[in-house]
Amino acid sequence: AVAVALTLGSAASGGEHEARGSLDLKDAPVVDIVRVLAEAGGFQVVFDPGLTCRLTMKVNEARWRSVLDTALSACGLGREEEGKVLRVATLSRLEEEAAARRRLDEERRSATAGRLESFRLSYARAQEVAPLLQRILSPAGRVTYDARTNTLIVVY
Repeated sequence: AVAVALTLGSAASGGEHEARGSLDLKDAPVVDIVRVLAEAGGFQVVFDPGLTCRLTMKVNEARWRSVLDTALSACGLGREEEGKVLRVATLSRLEEEAAARRRLDEERRSATAGRLESFRLSYARAQEVAPLLQRILSPAGRVTYDARTNTLIVVY
């Protein structure tokens, strides 16, 4: 038997309205549970393919976001929000995508490293200064030298 009762209650913070609900579900697909919560919360939802978890739950007058997080956690799922659109996927997939975004950001930052400076030294040897300078540069920076002209070449 499935019983669903959603009510709109007043949240404690400054008169905002926050959806609260009571759910009594037995062996319900997580996709259907999230759809009900999406209606209560006033957001749209997109599911990755292949989400097959089923849940039994009974909650009374709980905040919809709390129920959503608990249901997703019980199934090993996570969410991403962009505006009023919620995407539901497996935690491993979300973590892989986040790692790929971080790698792409790092590559973009290193790709912008392209400023070239040369310094002709008078009172020090370029081959001795180059390793010292390399240590203080970012990982994207490079130091080379020309011993013949005693010049440091820095790319950063």
